[in-house]
Amino acid sequence: MVNIYIFTAITAVFIAATLLLGWYGYRHTKNNDEFLLGRNKTNSLLLALSYGATFLSASAVVGFGGMAARYGMVMIWLVVLNLFVGLVVAFLLFGKRTRKIGKELKAFTFSDLLGKRFKSPAIRTLSAVIILVGMPIYCAAVLLGGVNFLVATINVNKDIILIGFSLIVAVYVTYGGVLAVMYNDALQAGIMFIGMAIILVVTYSVIGLDANQQLTDLWGTSLGGGSTGLESLADKGMNGWTSMPSFGSEVWLTVVTTFLLGVGIGALAQPQLAVRFMSAKDDKSLNKSLIIGSIFMIVIVGTAYTVGALSNVYFSMRHAGMVAIEHVGNTDMIIPTFVNELFAEFGSLGEVFIIIFILAILCASISTMSALLHTMGAAAGHDLMSQVDEKKKVERTEKRSLKLNRISTMIMMVLVVLIAYLMPTNIIAKATSIFMGLTAATLLPTYAHGLFSKHPNLVAAKWSIIIGSISWALWGFFVNAGIANVIGTPLIASGLITFVDPLVISLPLSCIVLIVLCKLRPVKAEPSESAESCSE
Repeated sequence: MVNIYIFTAITAVFIAATLLLGWYGYRHTKNNDEFLLGRNKTNSLLLALSYGATFLSASAVVGFGGMAARYGMVMIWLVVLNLFVGLVVAFLLFGKRTRKIGKELKAFTFSDLLGKRFKSPAIRTLSAVIILVGMPIYCAAVLLGGVNFLVATINVNKDIILIGFSLIVAVYVTYGGVLAVMYNDALQAGIMFIGMAIILVVTYSVIGLDANQQLTDLWGTSLGGGSTGLESLADKGMNGWTSMPSFGSEVWLTVVTTFLLGVGIGALAQPQLAVRFMSAKDDKSLNKSLIIGSIFMIVIVGTAYTVGALSNVYFSMRHAGMVAIEHVGNTDMIIPTFVNELFAEFGSLGEVFIIIFILAILCASISTMSALLHTMGAAAGHDLMSQVDEKKKVERTEKRSLKLNRISTMIMMVLVVLIAYLMPTNIIAKATSIFMGLTAATLLPTYAHGLFSKHPNLVAAKWSIIIGSISWALWGFFVNAGIANVIGTPLIASGLITFVDPLVISLPLSCIVLIVLCKLRPVKAEPSESAESCSE
């Protein structure tokens, strides 16, 4: 355990800086547009750090780091997907089009962008509802990632941490809007970078530069030593911590279809990330942000997944051959336990390292939570309530709009806290994959169609979202074991099919529906334009 007095002093300074930046955002948020988007008030560095800090939460470090301890270096493939899909494709293809079209349409949220692009309140409502249904689960997982780490490190009541943590985020997001979120993201990203760099260096210095080879050798030794946990994974297709699992096996389906594809592809359809593109001044700032963001991405997630896998070597060295899942059990607690034990070897200096890493995890949680909370508040207060006001013919003044957004943000924070209390253990990485897979299956085809087609097809977009949503829900709640056993009713008791993620079923279906309807019911264009809306 760390020195509580030193930790309290450092944390107090951090909270003060966070609230100060929130106040700065509040002072520069004069109207609803600035609360939602803050366009032209950002630069490439701020955009890159905000995007990276929003993308990479405590679930990436704690949740997926724990999964790397369980499944090994195969999780490094997620770093590759995050870099290529979540950054290169996102910035160069989706980002530039999102910024351009968002500016032309004067859109202020992801749902607002889709609604105006398809000239459809229904599309705006559908996408907002998907955000409000799925995002609180993801946000609760991010909250738990930070809370669990603190509870494991400091002798403090979990309820106090969870509620206090939530209140701080709620206050600065509610009053400071997107500017408070982005400036805090930048501060928090810097702390995250330092914390992850330290743990990577310390891990290799303690285990040795041949740590990866030790990890390869450890699998055979531990498996042959009668580890029931590893025997179970081997029976399910795992071939070691530095090898790919057997194709089509239970482990392969879980890792590839849920973690790699769910988070890898799902990054493209994240509403909270799309808003970052809409905040950019120009394409040049996006290009610069891509370079900065790539470095940040490699250090944060590359470290988390590498250290997570190598924790098996460390625990085996220190605990009579027991690897991570044997020594700790709960995958969500592997990284917290590893960090505490690793830095405890350095005495007083180790306490300083632990405090820095605690702040890094706090920053990872707060940065993503604030972005998610802002997105949910905007979806409820701006995207849904503005349509209610329109139907009731209520005047939508700047004061009323800003008030509704802030009230909605506070309500969503309360909902997130309640969900956090109801969530089971070993859920952080899974909850993240669920939300990202859901948005990819339901919104990605329509989002891409809206960006790259000259004549977006409303009918095709509506049915793509509807079919994607229904198929995802049916497969998730009644077939997929990871989801159905928690929030559904599994109709199939066993078999490899129960480990196939809903994304694998619903994303192709939503794409097929979009393409077929575009061909069957093409948009009527002007005489000088092509009638084929999906051929662009």
